[in-house]
Amino acid sequence: MSELSEEAERVLLLAGWTPGRRVDTSAWRARLEGSGFSMHEAAERFLSEFGGLSFEYGGYGISRTREPFELDPLLGLGEDDRFREWGELIGVTLFPIGELDQGRYFLGLDDMGEIYLVADWLARFGIGLSGMESLILGVMPEVLYDCYPQP
Repeated sequence: MSELSEEAERVLLLAGWTPGRRVDTSAWRARLEGSGFSMHEAAERFLSEFGGLSFEYGGYGISRTREPFELDPLLGLGEDDRFREWGELIGVTLFPIGELDQGRYFLGLDDMGEIYLVADWLARFGIGLSGMESLILGVMPEVLYDCYPQP
């Protein structure tokens, strides 16, 4: 993991994050695993540090508009097919971690800690703190697929 920029750390602190933050993920795990998801270790680590945080801002970013996002994995309930199909296509297990732009897109995490935009297209923001920084500062994700896979 990389170090956070001063601006990204400031935004995280304003959202309620603190270094060493740990939250209980057992309720998220139980609810999501009961509806078709399997929480991998990377999702457990990520959500224990960042889960429950909400970033309610917009404005100019580095290469895209800064959009509000919320790190609540329960926002992905009912989307297990979408996460599974995209994960199978790229050879990873995707777990929901929240949503971007007030529900316009889902956010997912693979078993290596890469953060994804999950919709009818798929893009990635980066791994761990680097991915969080891209989300926070408005960095355009790398588009992997620009349309949903057809069976």
